[in-house]
This record gives sequence, C-alpha cells and structure tokens, in this order.
Amino acid sequence: MFCDTISTMMIAFYKPYGVLSQFTPDHPGQRTLAEFKFPKNVYPVGRLDLDSEGLLLLSDEKDWTDWLLNPQHAHERTYHVQVERQITEDAVKKLRNGVLIQGEKTKPCQAKIIPDPGYPERNPPIRYRKSVPTSWIELKLSEGKNRQIRRMTAAAGFPTLRLIRAAIGNLTLAGFKESEGRVLNDAEKKLVGSF
Repeated sequence: MFCDTISTMMIAFYKPYGVLSQFTPDHPGQRTLAEFKFPKNVYPVGRLDLDSEGLLLLSDEKDWTDWLLNPQHAHERTYHVQVERQITEDAVKKLRNGVLIQGEKTKPCQAKIIPDPGYPERNPPIRYRKSVPTSWIELKLSEGKNRQIRRMTAAAGFPTLRLIRAAIGNLTLAGFKESEGRVLNDAEKKLVGSF
C-alpha cells in the first residue's frame, strides 16, 4: 500500500471501528495500526478512539505533527455523528454554543442536522431499537478533549451511536474506502493546513 523509500511523508488513513490509533495493543487481542503495514517511523498525528472511525493522519514529519497537535493553531475537524433519537434544533443550538462536560464548557462550534451521509454499515453494526429512530449531525470542532463529542451529544440528550471523522481541515474522506490509506502529495497536505 505504501512506499518505504520516501524520507518524509504524511499519510491519510480511513481508520475502521475497533482499531486502536497506535501500533501496540493495550490488551491482548486488540487490533492496532500495525496490521496495516505502514512504513517505518510514521506515527499517528492525534488519535481516534477505538470505537470511532474515519480520517486519521500519520506522519514522520515532526514539524507537521507538532504544528497539527498544537491547540493554539485550532485546526478544524469535521465529524459526522449518528445519534439516538431525532435530534432537535434546540439541542443543536446547545452544541453550537457549548455544553458543560466534566465541569468545563466546550468552545462554540459549528453544528447542523444532516441527512444520512450514506456510509457503509459498520462492522459490528450499531445497536438498533425498532421503536427509537436515529439521526445524523455534523460537528466542526477546533478543540479535541478526550471523548468530547460523545460527552457533548450525551449532555444535549442525544447519545452518540456512531462517530466518523469526515475531514481534517479541508482534507476529506471522499475517495477513501475503510482501511485504505495513501501518502499525501503537497497539494493534499495544503488541504490539511500549512505552517
């Protein structure tokens, strides 16, 4: 999938559900990035939780990694979130304005209700309850506290069922299949941001 001979690189990868954003397991039997045969010396830039999916960057470029992870640069990340029940405009407004999680109010963000984005079914599938509908929202955040989105939607009264990072900056998942990754060219790196 990748070429080992490039001296510095950034890779975009569509991380599947149930894979840790690291190369070694925390517990025996866990799936990690090691199974995807990335080139040596690349490391995840940030993380996606085990139970989240979507765009993950990996790099061996220390300056890029430091810059992208620095909260002062406020890199926008876009998430598509499937929530339990039909979310209301009132709840979306609360998310936009910030909600209280773990004693702190989240920063204002962009939030809107979206139609089902049509992602392939997750394996394993989310838990469905026939009597309880689901809906989708798009959130654009520039902060990234641990399990922030799940805590935000729960605080608004609509628990997260599925969480997919759809974009980092202007680089999107479009054209990627689950478990697929590729080395980014210079133009694609600029979509992520420049320093």
